[in-house]
Amino acid sequence: MATTLDLDHLRTLVAITECGGFSKAAAVLHISQPALSQHIRLLERSLKRKLFVKDGRGVKLTEEGERVLAEARQILAVHDQALERLEVRSEQVVVLGSSEHSAEQVLPEMIRVLHAAFPDITTRFEIGRSTQLADAVSKGMVDLAFVLAPQGDEGGREIGRMPLRWYAAPGWEPPAGDEPLPLVAFEEPCGPRERALAALGAEGRRVTVRGQSSTLDGVLAGARAGLGVALLPSIGGDPVGLVARTDLPPVGTAGLNMLTRRGVDPAVELTATEAGEAFFAGQSPRALGLAA
Repeated sequence: MATTLDLDHLRTLVAITECGGFSKAAAVLHISQPALSQHIRLLERSLKRKLFVKDGRGVKLTEEGERVLAEARQILAVHDQALERLEVRSEQVVVLGSSEHSAEQVLPEMIRVLHAAFPDITTRFEIGRSTQLADAVSKGMVDLAFVLAPQGDEGGREIGRMPLRWYAAPGWEPPAGDEPLPLVAFEEPCGPRERALAALGAEGRRVTVRGQSSTLDGVLAGARAGLGVALLPSIGGDPVGLVARTDLPPVGTAGLNMLTRRGVDPAVELTATEAGEAFFAGQSPRALGLAA
C-alpha cells in the first residue's frame, strides 16, 4: 500500500482523461510530455497497478485506472475545497514568449507592466523562433507570445511595426560584377529570409546563403565575421559590431504580433495588448529606425 499519493500525479491522471490524451494534457498543465508520462509511471509504481493501455493510436484507462480516477477526483475536490475555506490562493503563472528580435526591449516592458498590474502573478519566459512560439501557443504551452510577422498572415494582433534593415560588418563591401551577393540568414522557415531573397531577386541580383543559424546570436556572429549581409528587424540602434547598409533595395517593415492562448484571463490579455501598443506608440520614428 502506498504511503502517500502525490497530488500533482493525481491531477495529471485527471487531466489526461479530461483532455483526451497525453499531449493535450501536457499543454494544459504547462509541462513537457516526458514529464507528464513520468507522473503516470510513478503513480502506477506507487499503486502497483497499470492505469493505461494502448487503444489504437491512443490510450485508454484500465479497469483499475477507472477506480483510481474516481478516487483521484474525490481527493482533489476535498483538497481544493479545503484551500478555498482556508482562503489560500493558488499560484497563477503566465508564460510569456518572445522572439529574439523583441526580447531585448519589448519583453522587459511587458514584464514590468504585467507585474505592476498583477503583482500576485508569477511570470515565466520563453525565448525562441516565431514559428516555434506560435506552435507553443496553439498547444497551450505559452499564454502570450510576441512573434515577428513579416508576411502579414501570421495571425494574432499586430501591436507595432519594425523596419527591416540590411546590416553588415564595418568595411564589408558587396562583390563586384556578377558575383552572387552573400547572405547571412536564419534557417528556414524564416520570413525575413524570404523577404530578403524576394527583394534582391526583384532587382535581378543573384544570392548565395553564405551562413545560416537557428538563433539571432548565430546570424549576428556570421554578419560580424564578414560572411555577408543580413536582413534584420530593428528596434532602436544598430546591433553592436554591425552597420546599416543603404546600398541595397529597401524591404519595408515587419509587424510584431501578439498571439494569445485560448482561455487566457481577458484582463491579462488586455493589459499585455495595451502595453505592447503603448511601447510602439511611445517610440519616435527615429528611435525605431524609420524615416521621421
